[in-house]
Amino acid sequence: MNIIPNWLRRSAHAGGGQGLEKTKLTIGFIPLTDCAPLVVAKERGYFADVGLEVELSKETSWANVRDKVSIGILDGAHMLAPMPLAASLGLGPSQKPTVTALSLDLNGNAITVSQPLYERMRELDAGALSHRPCSARALARVIAERKQQGGRPLTFAVVYPLSTHAYELRYWLGAAGIDPDRDLSLVVVPPPQMVTQLRAGNVDGFCVGEPWNSVAVAEGLGRVLITNYELWNNNPEKVFGVNLEWAEQYPNTHRALLTALLEAARWTDAHENRPTVAELIAQARYVNAPVATVRQSMTGTFRYALDEPAVTMADFNVFFRFAATFPWRSHALWFLTQMLRWGQIDRPIDLTATAAACYRPDLYRDAADTLGLALPECDHKPEGRHSRGWMLTDATSPIAMGPDRFFDGRRFDPLDPVGYLSGFDVHHRAIALDALAAANAGPAPSSVAAGAD
Repeated sequence: MNIIPNWLRRSAHAGGGQGLEKTKLTIGFIPLTDCAPLVVAKERGYFADVGLEVELSKETSWANVRDKVSIGILDGAHMLAPMPLAASLGLGPSQKPTVTALSLDLNGNAITVSQPLYERMRELDAGALSHRPCSARALARVIAERKQQGGRPLTFAVVYPLSTHAYELRYWLGAAGIDPDRDLSLVVVPPPQMVTQLRAGNVDGFCVGEPWNSVAVAEGLGRVLITNYELWNNNPEKVFGVNLEWAEQYPNTHRALLTALLEAARWTDAHENRPTVAELIAQARYVNAPVATVRQSMTGTFRYALDEPAVTMADFNVFFRFAATFPWRSHALWFLTQMLRWGQIDRPIDLTATAAACYRPDLYRDAADTLGLALPECDHKPEGRHSRGWMLTDATSPIAMGPDRFFDGRRFDPLDPVGYLSGFDVHHRAIALDALAAANAGPAPSSVAAGAD
């Protein structure tokens, strides 16, 4: 295969071959199925085709990824979608402007509870568990019972406090009137350790990416209550992130990386390639999980419980379809509303400007245009409007999109993030809404997809 674009062939730079300022790179990843585009780009030669020699570094936690990218040990990484925002805002031990110009996937997570907790939930409210998407109503009854009896709070794990997983779990709990900061104990556990902690009884449930939900189910330790596809159809999950200064110092190298990852994502998303993808990422040096377990969700099926048959879930992992690789600034805005909702941002900020600084569709378009891909011409889109597939016409050519509904029927308008934030009864906002509104009184996003219902 040979996908070196013309801009790389033409360019000559003192830093290295094919116009690249830097050719030897170390990219971090966490062992999850959604590291697939990185693994495919490495194993199938897409990185090599654009003149890059890439080492994939298996990291033990998202905090490791954050720190190593920040100080330059890693050139870039498989990142949680909110991580560039959190790093740029200094929501952690340090502040480092960080950008993403590529989304790695949509969906891929689930909320799993231990078998004993599930049984108690069923005893107290079987009706709440009888249909999908499953609400947290039965869990609320267990929590109320424990409080009445003076029992310990349930412990749920997430992979990182500022993660898609944390916001998904909190969103699901809040919709049932559960306050995740007062009614539960939330702890951080790296993804590969989730099943071990569930087995040991140290956690009662977790929200994590695959294959770790399926591993818990296969071992008879837990049951999946709801996938994040059901929580929010085709939600953003991971991104490829780099420091802003790195992107500015190595623009050709960055563009080459994006080009290779776009080609890898396209190949990964093809249904006929998924069995091969599962075999590649299941290897010990990557995810280190049984191929049969990895293959299940990767090939479009999902099992909620050991005593239930697998169900078809064709879009559990989406890597390229539905403009999955595009870094929507509206996604960044949604994550910012959740950081505000749970008190993680404690000062008024300009939400639109923050999203624009961290999510870089301009860099995406620069790379994707060399491959002749259909490109969104807008940077934002509403969420929650579509219960079925629709066509994005604000693009260089129409792009087929998937549903984007939230399980509770809410809608997110990127033109009014403060109004959206005001609609939640369960929250721990640290900022008055009027102060936030004042900080966001400037121009609203100008490029918002219209879309058809």
